[in-house]
Amino acid sequence: MEYRTLGTSGAVVSTYTLGTMTFGSETDEAGSHEQLDRYIEAGGNLIDTADVYSGGVSEQIIGRWLAKSSVRDNVVLATKGRFPMGDGPNDVGTSRIHLRKALDASLERLGVDHIDLYQLHAWDPVTPLEETLSFLEDAVRAGKIAYGGLSNFTGWQLQKACDLIGYRGWSKLVTLQPQYNLLVREIEWEIVPAAQENGLGLLPWSPLGGGWLTGKYSFDEEPTGATRLGENPDRGVESWYRRSRNQRVRDVVDAVREIAEARGISMAQVALAWLVDRPTVTSVILGARTLEQLDDNLAAADLHLTEEETTKLDEASDPGAADYPYGGPGVAQRSRPISGGRA
Repeated sequence: MEYRTLGTSGAVVSTYTLGTMTFGSETDEAGSHEQLDRYIEAGGNLIDTADVYSGGVSEQIIGRWLAKSSVRDNVVLATKGRFPMGDGPNDVGTSRIHLRKALDASLERLGVDHIDLYQLHAWDPVTPLEETLSFLEDAVRAGKIAYGGLSNFTGWQLQKACDLIGYRGWSKLVTLQPQYNLLVREIEWEIVPAAQENGLGLLPWSPLGGGWLTGKYSFDEEPTGATRLGENPDRGVESWYRRSRNQRVRDVVDAVREIAEARGISMAQVALAWLVDRPTVTSVILGARTLEQLDDNLAAADLHLTEEETTKLDEASDPGAADYPYGGPGVAQRSRPISGGRA
């Protein structure tokens, strides 16, 4: 396993994170504990969860694992708050009322006295941003969290948060957790530059595109069986009905398959290796249902693609920005030769 700093902080984390959204829903407690053990054995040290995962059960499963193990001091523990944990009007959002309850409940479920990385799970259009960020600062000063981070923020939202923190002199945010993979690269237009400008490390989720980049889905036959799309073919952005008709998705999957076959490795490992070496990425979040899936993913821990392989994947997965503002003419307006001149 390789390691990088958590954004511009001094904390060191493994380049692959164990995501735990499946814990308590798609993976039972015994299987979840097996994944945690295997991940630690492989040298991983960043565990990511959220209060909303399985309605708090994911955090409870991790808490019981931590209680019976002796690794807490060597684990960087991350969780999130923002989404509904009840039916009341204050059971959702990033207000002081909700985040205070959410953080305390996460600490209790996890059985710890502090969270290493506490992330706002999404933007809240109702709560003033200053209220939200001042809560994170108070939590840092109280020793309840070590660092604050964001998840699912757009570029302007990220920049607004960082500007306000800088103005107030509060503790800097260290990470952004976005969806990012070979099929979802549009964040490179605004969100990645904003994160890079402000020193936030990326923690990409859904690195395998909901399973599409593993090659397990046919473009010609609707999926069935015990897979996410087999259980719900129209599931979110991964929808089989939408992606199976997209030529770019076919081109990307074909390119990943060609590299995997040439190297004698899995398609998942190729997709992970491409993502882990993208600019600003700190750690890629692995989300496995089974121990076998996790083992295959962890085999990418020391894998890096050649320049030729990376270029092949870059070209196949290019989302095709229009000329303005993200295409050639637009980019040209934001650059200039150091030597000056009119050319």
